[in-house]
Amino acid sequence: MRTYEEVSEMLEDIIDETPELLFKGLTGGVILSEEAKLHPDSVWPKRLYIMGEYQTGVVGSRILIYYGSFMVVYGSLDRQEFREKLRHTFAHELRHHAERLSGIKDLEDYDQQKLDRYHKGIDIAEFHEPPID
Repeated sequence: MRTYEEVSEMLEDIIDETPELLFKGLTGGVILSEEAKLHPDSVWPKRLYIMGEYQTGVVGSRILIYYGSFMVVYGSLDRQEFREKLRHTFAHELRHHAERLSGIKDLEDYDQQKLDRYHKGIDIAEFHEPPID
């Protein structure tokens, strides 16, 4: 099991590898929450955890990464696989930020399609994100 501090360091390294320009307008930064967060549409027995979220509001925009969700879903992965899942989730949320700034909703549409597949009982593990044009 990875400690909160270890995951925080991994996330900081991933952030440091990301071009600074991509953070423009991300006024709330990137936050690692200790929470394990279930999606509101999650159904038993196949739980759907939220790994990260891009949030906007009156105080700006931010990315939340859920440490607890990562531990539940990916806690048994080796360090490299875990880091890749963390990097993927961070990149996904950062793409939401970039798309919001440019008025594009491709990733929102993708997330809805993935949720629709989940509700139909279709495996969503291999449902790939739309390409960036």
